[in-house]
Amino acid sequence: MRSTAILINTARGPLVDEKALIKALQNNEIAGAGLDVFEFKDIPLPELFTLDNVVITPHIGTNTMYTRIEMTKNVCDNVIGFFEGDRPIFRVHQP
Repeated sequence: MRSTAILINTARGPLVDEKALIKALQNNEIAGAGLDVFEFKDIPLPELFTLDNVVITPHIGTNTMYTRIEMTKNVCDNVIGFFEGDRPIFRVHQP
């Protein structure tokens, strides 16, 4: 990444090595970071709070009306599918 880059992660926490990110931010290897998800569940590394070039949000990436409506539709489709004998469309564990 260029030194002017800003890393944004709203996808999955483990996609970003937070220790490496902290080092890159401290050494000005990248300009900043915006994090909505974290490597270790919902607990960001404490060093992230000390950096002025980091914005941390409490996993609100899905907090839009459109997204919540779509999530609700997915749940309803899964419940209906279950009672009709179908496999859920969005399963947590797929053997």
